Amino acid sequence: MRNLKRCIGLFVVIAFVLASGISVLAKDDVKININKATVKELTKLKQVGIKVAEKIVAFREKNGPFKNPEDIMKVPGIGPKIFEQNKDMIITVDKP
Repeated sequence: MRNLKRCIGLFVVIAFVLASGISVLAKDDVKININKATVKELTKLKQVGIKVAEKIVAFREKNGPFKNPEDIMKVPGIGPKIFEQNKDMIITVDKP
């Protein structure tokens, strides 16, 4: 009976460690420079399809580069909700 309890306890610990590792790997480390990204790259943003991505590119071409990630909300179709879902992925300058 003791061995069974130890095995179950060990199984629970292993399952927890594996689950923790998977959640760390699942996080998005993708960074998208909205000043350089193509339409296809912009569609990697959550809730951004081809039409909205095209609006982002058109806005950028007409108004110049975005100064900060929050400026993407100036694009029609991008509001606070979409920005919040993507704020950790959006950059406006390349990291050295």
